[in-house]
Amino acid sequence: MTSPRSTEPIDAGVSIGHVHLKVSNLEKALDFYCRVLGFEITQQFGDQVAFISAGGYHHHLALNTWESSDGPPPARNATGLFHLAILYPTRTALAEAFRRLTDAGISIDGASDHGVSEALYLRDPDGNGIELCWDRPESEWPRDEDGNLKMFTNPLSLETLTDLVDE
Repeated sequence: MTSPRSTEPIDAGVSIGHVHLKVSNLEKALDFYCRVLGFEITQQFGDQVAFISAGGYHHHLALNTWESSDGPPPARNATGLFHLAILYPTRTALAEAFRRLTDAGISIDGASDHGVSEALYLRDPDGNGIELCWDRPESEWPRDEDGNLKMFTNPLSLETLTDLVDE
């Protein structure tokens, strides 16, 4: 049975809220998300769940072991979350995140320029896909002659990010 589709778009003010991840080891996950990426713990309940955020928000991410303590990472060919995106406010902030990854010895899977954004791709300790990105101002987004968005995927030069924080 096919469900009816709405002809009205979703309210433009809608945003995606927090992400709740199942992890195998809470301390290992907190080490990655807090020590490496810089999130702060807003609340923690033993070794079962922690809520973390940037800037004092109640939580952007929740990490729990309720169904996944000591569990294996998800199979790459299984359905589920491909990645979550962490949006940085500026290119310099993304460059700082890259420096933090480098300092911690965390490797990345890829780096892309999508025209509308620049992104780094990596995996957390449980194999969850992570995208660290910043959006260019909308006035700089690539468009065709009719004004339609024309995103692309080109390699991102990591040297240009490194140069931002080495100056």
